[in-house]
Amino acid sequence: MFLFFLLSALVLCGCTQYSSDQCNWRGSGLMHEFHARDVEQVYLRCAEGSLEWLYPTGAVIVNLRPNLPSAEGHLRACVKPRPDSRGARLYVERAGALRLLLTEEDQAAGRVRCFSLQEGALFVEASARRDISRRITAFQYQLISTHTPAGDQPHSHTASCRPCADDELLMAICTSDFVVRGSIHHVEEEDEDQASVVVSLSHVYRQKSRVFVSSSGGRGRGRWTGRVKMPQQCGPRAGQGEFLFTGAVRFGEAWLRCAPLYKDFIRLYHAALDEGTNPCHIHTD
Repeated sequence: MFLFFLLSALVLCGCTQYSSDQCNWRGSGLMHEFHARDVEQVYLRCAEGSLEWLYPTGAVIVNLRPNLPSAEGHLRACVKPRPDSRGARLYVERAGALRLLLTEEDQAAGRVRCFSLQEGALFVEASARRDISRRITAFQYQLISTHTPAGDQPHSHTASCRPCADDELLMAICTSDFVVRGSIHHVEEEDEDQASVVVSLSHVYRQKSRVFVSSSGGRGRGRWTGRVKMPQQCGPRAGQGEFLFTGAVRFGEAWLRCAPLYKDFIRLYHAALDEGTNPCHIHTD
């Protein structure tokens, strides 16, 4: 009986309702069940991590404060909801003004959204429901430097489809998480914003993680396959020729940055070699 009352007291006082470290936060709305307008302040200081909010009530303000303050003005935060995330909406908040980032429907669809840290904090507001059972709001986040030659970010669903300038392309082969050569096998539409492009590759020059795999286990040569995310407005389709694909790996997925025709890249690269203006080397044999 004493154990029962002890456990009940712990739940009511909220003493066991949250856990946090520098990168991740896990909490419960049960600690605010009788104070539905309570707002929790959370500070996370890592380049990536996660949040899990059980039985959401009230709101949580997530302040992303990396341990490199000088870099804060040049960082974007990208948020990827867990497929079962529901019970709250995500906003970007600054001085009381809110901009909607992710609806519950967006979260169910697994859509990734990004914002600049200069825009403000992440405001997670519980939906107005009397029944909060079986509801969990959960997502991963990553901070990404905007110190790139390209104005458009490879992880942004609103990135434009303009060709990369010559200097952007030459720098992309140095700084991208992946640099691969191949063609578009087919395209799968994910939603009205983005497509998943299945690529067949002849060369993998570099990849940050195993987003592209070889059936033979080879390195660099042989046939490789994988998927690359890109905006639908780019109009990707099979049979357009051989490309050099470059981009970023976000949440274990490849996101396109620059993708020139390989013959155009080779022409540009050799000209830069002759002039001594190439920022880094790549084997083109």
